[in-house]
Amino acid sequence: MTLPPAAPQRQLKHRRQIDVQVYARGNGLWEVDALLTDVKTRVAHLAGGDRAPGVPLHEMLLRLVVNERLDIVEAGSETRWMPYTGHCNDHGDAYTALVGLNLLQGFRSALRERVGGVLGCTHITELAQVLPTAVVQAFAGEVIDTRGHGEGAAQPFQIDRCHALRSDGEVVREHYPRWYRRVNVA
Repeated sequence: MTLPPAAPQRQLKHRRQIDVQVYARGNGLWEVDALLTDVKTRVAHLAGGDRAPGVPLHEMLLRLVVNERLDIVEAGSETRWMPYTGHCNDHGDAYTALVGLNLLQGFRSALRERVGGVLGCTHITELAQVLPTAVVQAFAGEVIDTRGHGEGAAQPFQIDRCHALRSDGEVVREHYPRWYRRVNVA
């Protein structure tokens, strides 16, 4: 893969960090903590006042509780740093509207319908979009069978979900031969 070269004179101006941590509760439920932080390397002149370099403009936590079918059973958010104090966080907790959604069945579309635009916070809603694949990674090999071994096992979840793991590709032929599908060439 080709990566554009980094300019030697470039200067960091802004950093957005997204941290997703998934915890097993031990009772078939899992907690998903997603944290978004935005920091500038210079003074940020905000409508509500200046923010010093290194002090977050945004720091927002979204917590979901999901079951092993990836259904959201609890949800909520907390805004710790925001540009418009008392306003950015006055959405109540719009993110309780995520309860009942499934992370793998139309989640991103339902997310936009329930908390998109003025119904929620742009940053928290964007953050939530990374959660389906993050939770799948946490569940891989523990809740989700990623190998497809055993009589009657279903095709592993990840096959045909990316370029490298296409069912007619070399990786599947080598590592998942049971699920390899040869392309018919006429």
